[in-house]
Parts: sequence; structure tokens; C-alpha cells
Amino acid sequence: MIYFVRHGETVWNKENKICGATDSPLTELGHRQAVGTGEKIRELGIKADIILYSPLSRAKDTAVHISEICGIPLREEKRLFEQNFGKYESTPRNGKEFIEAKKQFLNRYDGGESMFQMAQRIYNLLDELKEEGGSYILVAHNGIARVVNSYFHEMTNDEYAAFGIRNCEIREYSF
Repeated sequence: MIYFVRHGETVWNKENKICGATDSPLTELGHRQAVGTGEKIRELGIKADIILYSPLSRAKDTAVHISEICGIPLREEKRLFEQNFGKYESTPRNGKEFIEAKKQFLNRYDGGESMFQMAQRIYNLLDELKEEGGSYILVAHNGIARVVNSYFHEMTNDEYAAFGIRNCEIREYSF
């Protein structure tokens, strides 16, 4: 079982900027969202063997809040690092040029990482977790959420490019 949690609100989320590989910290609301997510996980009786989190502080801080509330051990997983959007880092999330560029899965955004490159590392991680068995909470980013969803569900290119989840939203997936 995989439970996917997107990190809490960041400074750049609030400013409508693409965070990507840039380490934008949680806002006060983001910390409250993370605490609330930990409480929700506990209330729902969700059990996991471990929380794996992205090395970026927004995901790590969210994972720490969840771990402290739920008593689930945690470990950094480098492959959960958000996609590097190259020249689009810090630009508006709803910029027309960026929205079109996201539809080109081989696009590396002038110095970033392509969707295919990101999918390879996330699919490899999910394959390993499936083989190991157990239950995991992955705390990461919207771009990673898109890949995880595509691993478990059939999606068109347009659905993939448009997919997103809210800050601290919890998604459940079964192998």
C-alpha cells in the first residue's frame, strides 16, 4: 500500500511561483496543514511501516510533523526530489509558456529534468517498494504526485500534464 502526501503550503506556493528543485520553506499555514494531516492519518487508522520523504525542506518538515503525531519512522529518499523545472523555477505556475512546455515530456526546460527522467526514478522506486511489500507514506511534491498517479492509473498525456493535488492531500494506492 502506498499513501502519497503532498507537502504543506510553501512561500512560493502562496506567491504562485514554481518551486521545483528550489527549496521554498513551509509557511505557518503549511506547518498547520502538516500537523492536521498527521492527525487525519492517525484518526483514519492509516498504518505504514515507514515514511519516505523528499530531501527538500518542505517535504521533510511535513514528514516530521506526520511522524511525530503518528509514531511512524521516517527516512529521506533522494528519488522523491521534485522535478527541476530549469528556466521556469520561480516563474508563475500558471504561465502559458510553462503550461505548454509541461506537455512535452522530453523537455528539460533549459537545464532542468524531463518528465521521462523523473518518471524513471519514481517508477524504479515504486517497483522496489512493490517488491519489498509493506505499507509506505511518501511525502513529496506535486510533480511526483503526477508520476505516482500515472504508475497506478491509465492517463492521457493531457490528463498527466494537468494533474495536480492540493497541499497535504492524501492519496491511497494499492499495488
